[in-house]
This record gives sequence, structure tokens and C-alpha cells, in this order.
Amino acid sequence: MTKFSIREVVEQAVQTEKLGNEFYKTMAKKFKENNELEKLFQTLALHELRHGKSFSELEDKIKDEEPEGWEEVTQYLRAIVDSEFFIGKDKCLPSLEHVKTALEAINFALCFERETLLYYYTLRELTKEKEIVDEIIKEEKSHILWLNNLRKSFI
Repeated sequence: MTKFSIREVVEQAVQTEKLGNEFYKTMAKKFKENNELEKLFQTLALHELRHGKSFSELEDKIKDEEPEGWEEVTQYLRAIVDSEFFIGKDKCLPSLEHVKTALEAINFALCFERETLLYYYTLRELTKEKEIVDEIIKEEKSHILWLNNLRKSFI
């Protein structure tokens, strides 16, 4: 079984933010005829960039020590990384070609945000710099609320 260092966990979080940024930029282009959706996805893309920067800064502060109970945490993180959310040719960004409507894009974004939120809650438990992660969690929650309210207008 692969064992992650805390540094690797943070690096994965930075990559997740890059993936989110790519998704939102792609959705902004796809829905450019709808100013409200285009602006929404552009804003979310910028938020993902900011989160990635915050995690990069966090990476500079962490030590490479493993916390207590790291073996169990490693198993959990491996399950997240191996989930359909993260890897494989039919996963995440490759599946964007199947997104045809604004509602499908919003549902996909909601799923993406929920998965990243779960990941950040796990990451929070692994770091001493909880305040930084708490800010990112707060922002992810606001994305979910925002997207959920937008979704209601398409149902």
C-alpha cells in the first residue's frame, strides 16, 4: 500500500484545485452565451486558483513528520485518490464532454465541490495550520451553497 506524507497530501490538494480551475474555465467557455453562468464559472475558477495558492503556502509551513494514526489516514486518503472523482480516463475532466446543459454542469460542479470539501476536512485533521484549511473549507461550503441555489433555478 502506498503511504503518503503530509507534504504529498497538500500537493494533491493543490492539484485538485488546478483540476477545479480547469473545469470551471471549460464550463465558462462552454456557456459563454449565458452571461450569468459564464460569470459564475469564471468566478469559481478564480476561487480555485486562490485555494491552490493557499495550499502552496501551507506546504511551505508544514513539516514532514507523520501524525499519530497515520497508517489509517493513509488508507483513507488512498481510497479518496482512487475514487472515481480523481483518476482514470473516464473521470473528472474527460467526462466534461458529456456535460451538455447548464444543469448538468452545475450538478457536476456540486459533486466536485462536495468531494473536495471531504478531502479538505481530512486534510484539516492532518495539519497544525487548521486556520488556513478552515478558510478554504468555509469557501468550499459557500461554493456548494451558491451552486445549490443556482441549481434550483434550473429545476
